[in-house]
Amino acid sequence: MRNKTPASRPKMAAIGLLASALALAAAAPGQAEETAYHLGVMDQVRIRVAEWQPAEGTIRDWSVIGGDYAVGPGGSISLPFIGELPVAGKTTGEVSKEIGQRLQSEFALRTEPSASVEIAKFRPVYLTGDVTTPGEYPYVPGMTVLKAVSLAGGLRRADAGQRFARDFINASGNAAVYGSERGRLLARQARLLAEIEGADDIAMPASLENVPDARALLESEKALMKSRRERYELQLKALADLRDLLQNEVKSLQQKAETQKEQLKLVQRDRERISRLSEQGLATSQRRLSIEERTADVESTLLDIDTASLRAKQDISKANQDEINLRNDWEAQRTKELQDTEAELEKLDLELNTSRQLMSEALAQSAEALKFDATKATIKYVVVREEGDGTKETAVTESTRLKPGDVVKVASEVLMQ
Repeated sequence: MRNKTPASRPKMAAIGLLASALALAAAAPGQAEETAYHLGVMDQVRIRVAEWQPAEGTIRDWSVIGGDYAVGPGGSISLPFIGELPVAGKTTGEVSKEIGQRLQSEFALRTEPSASVEIAKFRPVYLTGDVTTPGEYPYVPGMTVLKAVSLAGGLRRADAGQRFARDFINASGNAAVYGSERGRLLARQARLLAEIEGADDIAMPASLENVPDARALLESEKALMKSRRERYELQLKALADLRDLLQNEVKSLQQKAETQKEQLKLVQRDRERISRLSEQGLATSQRRLSIEERTADVESTLLDIDTASLRAKQDISKANQDEINLRNDWEAQRTKELQDTEAELEKLDLELNTSRQLMSEALAQSAEALKFDATKATIKYVVVREEGDGTKETAVTESTRLKPGDVVKVASEVLMQ
């Protein structure tokens, strides 16, 4: 088996750098959003582990460790090879770093495996008191007290005469939730339009001007757009660097081929001279055999160079195709996301209009509506939260953001005229 030519070694290094760059770029989204969150009991995390092996130029997938894990009562998760790993109170970044270090230490690896840890499912929130359906509900990022109460069916009214108030408040809560979701979708739509147009910034659309927290929503989408753009440009740069390296390799091989061709001409002239001398009995057969072997070696080397050059040109063609595919996929994905967002907006507008109609109907069709003054409805919310040194009760409002594991106590009283 022939050794690889020196020109092929930079190629392998470039391919390794390309794989590492793409892996790092793919892991970047979403991590910054979780750095401030500390894990707790009943959280579920999704773990993926990979290891770059520079000697082979490949990536090893540690699939036996990957999967979803629930944080147990003791604040730990149990991983293959590692065993019990305490995670309560730690961020996903800290856990991923510790997993890589533990695996490197356990298996005496030369390089530390790269672990990705993300939240698969947050621990739930709990609602109790004057809500229609008290109990446990799944937490989602950005959940407020109002959204949690809406999940529980809204406020509970035991008196049949106040049924209109329950319907009104439920519809009002749903309308608030739909309105908040609509604001996020409008910000996402603005970001996708900016990405499709290749803009560097997102302009404030007229549809978002009257939406609460519109600027915060837009700033979040700007950060996401920047992250996605950087990842896309990093992939393009990696492909361009690989193509440049391959083109330099082709040039080097061409120069080497020219040198070998000159060498072949010299060897062929020597062979002709030795052949004439041999016919005249002035050269031994051993000398003639030696010059034949030398000629064969030069021709073989020249053939190897031509083969390596052809392979490098094929790799250049593949890199060009990969760049075309990457650009096409980028545009297709933006277009698909925009279509999905516009469909969600259309559906949400219908739901929002339905909630507003239900609010009007609840007030218009009930005889008690004339006695009900929504401005005099007294609703009190208290959040019970674990603070590390024990539980703490805090009076909050509908817009207060909840954390996983919170208990929301709801007490309401509708005053009649």
